[in-house]
Amino acid sequence: MSMPLSIPLIVALLIAILAVLAVAGYVAVRPRMLQWGATPAEAGHAMDGDELISDPILVTTRAISVNVGPERVWPWLAQMGQGRGGFYSYEWLENLVGLDIHNSDQIVPELQDLKPGDLIPFWRGAGVNAAVVDPRRLLLLAGTLNPPRGQETGSSDVGGTWVFALDEPQRGSTRMVVRSRVAKFQPAWLSAVFMRVLEPVHFVMERKMLRGIRDRAERMSAAG
Repeated sequence: MSMPLSIPLIVALLIAILAVLAVAGYVAVRPRMLQWGATPAEAGHAMDGDELISDPILVTTRAISVNVGPERVWPWLAQMGQGRGGFYSYEWLENLVGLDIHNSDQIVPELQDLKPGDLIPFWRGAGVNAAVVDPRRLLLLAGTLNPPRGQETGSSDVGGTWVFALDEPQRGSTRMVVRSRVAKFQPAWLSAVFMRVLEPVHFVMERKMLRGIRDRAERMSAAG
């Protein structure tokens, strides 16, 4: 005669089943998270900065269409950063961990002169450098979170790249494609675990950022 299952064992089994379902669900949606909004061609296309990290542990390519030209989208990219224009995402979440981010709803003229080598801060002076600045076409951010002052970005010191490419498929519209690449770090197992935890957070924040840039650019254009 079989013994009835105890309450603790039933709870453990339910937790195990839920964990398996959660993992299976994440595996199913992960490809769409990594390539949200991007076409297969955009996701498979080589972009500036790819060569800086030859064996990344994470690659994401996300995209959004904006109903204004690149010249109206670029200013929002040029002023990104903590203590600058923010990142147009969920600032309350960013500030929950002490980043002190404040998103601007206006274009700030004094923040528009972005040059290669300028630091885009994420938190208290820690950030990444603008490696390529091609107004109205391309912004490539690359480096470690806190590179030494004056150090040029090279393949040996790049922990990650974040590239924003603006295309004009037809006059008065913009296709913005954003790619992130993250280098492996040691130990390898910690690198893998860390990135799996970071992936959904990165997705939620970057999707909001893309929509935030689109909405601000279109709203300002409509206002004249």
